[in-house]
Amino acid sequence: MKPIQMTRRPLVAALAALSLLASASTALAQAPAKLKVGLMLPYTGTFASLGTAIENGFRLYVAENGGKLGGREIEFFKVDDESDPSKATDNVNKLIKRDNVDVLIGTVHSGVAMAMAKVAKDSGTLLIVPNAGADAVTGPMCAVNIFRSSFSNWQPGYAMGEVMAKKGLKKVVTITWKYAAGDESVKGFKEAFEKGGGKVVKELSLPFPNVEFQSLLTDIAATKPDAVYTFFAGGGAVKFVKDYAAAGLKKNIPLYGSGFLTDGTLEAQGADADGLLTALHYADSLGTPRDNAFRLSYAKAYKLQPDVYAVQGYDAGQMLGIGLSAVKGDVSKKAEFAAALHKAKIDSPRGPFTISKSNNPVQDFYLRQVTGKENKVIGIASKGLSDPGRGCRL
Repeated sequence: MKPIQMTRRPLVAALAALSLLASASTALAQAPAKLKVGLMLPYTGTFASLGTAIENGFRLYVAENGGKLGGREIEFFKVDDESDPSKATDNVNKLIKRDNVDVLIGTVHSGVAMAMAKVAKDSGTLLIVPNAGADAVTGPMCAVNIFRSSFSNWQPGYAMGEVMAKKGLKKVVTITWKYAAGDESVKGFKEAFEKGGGKVVKELSLPFPNVEFQSLLTDIAATKPDAVYTFFAGGGAVKFVKDYAAAGLKKNIPLYGSGFLTDGTLEAQGADADGLLTALHYADSLGTPRDNAFRLSYAKAYKLQPDVYAVQGYDAGQMLGIGLSAVKGDVSKKAEFAAALHKAKIDSPRGPFTISKSNNPVQDFYLRQVTGKENKVIGIASKGLSDPGRGCRL
């Protein structure tokens, strides 16, 4: 039998096919693994709507980038943290040890965020905090792998303290939940207000998430301060604003707050919120091209108007994208990831911001007034305000 002879043309075609097959196999082998992102947010309880808005914002940024950041497709894992610090360590370890996530995004409650930060620091897992302002996270607990896309509790409190001192108010009562966010917001407010010549004459608080305000409102009425500064958020903020007005205090003792008092809560607060002044790093009426585009995209995607929580989630996505692009998707390069963020000016819907040495935003805080269903900007409460990062040793 004669051996089969292959002419040159079929031979070249066969070799080309084999080459293409080998290239395809190599490409498949070299395709980067999916980046596992663990969302640890409140999906039940008083902060549930905040957690949803943060997730929506983060997913919107990922979607705008074709489902990939730093060349890696994103795979999501979720845990409801229930705003419960006692469950926080177990919950974050579900994401790290069970799901093997590369990145943690969370959370809202400062007490839960503190536990997340400790685990992230010990394990070296990249953490971006899209809300909780616990000062220690970018203070004594700071680390090269821990960032914040939101604020420190000190910042909005300090900004409003400056505003109220400039208004010439002298005697103020503060009221908040007795937990990290409330305590630190009041501390920041008090630092600026008393530096400006005012005096905090009484500090009132109640356990989180208690919303039985009546006895404290009676105390405010008896004290007769020039004004009240408050920190509440979510469902608690709704009830406090309504109870404050129902007690007859609103018309005689002006109520001021950090912006969380009226962000994402105006629909439920109704007319009782009209005229309230708050300080925050975002507002409903910025009117910039960047913010207008973001608001339109968010409304199309979720049939909802975005709030500060959605912006913070979106910017957590932006920060992750900036860092990942710099390290070509390799989250193990923590120093290079951090260096990229320190050099960046982040083009946020809130306005451009930078990242401080302690990994906290340096940003403008707006003075907002509630008009109808909007927190409208009426001025700048504090320009380019940077958290002092006390205790950070980076």
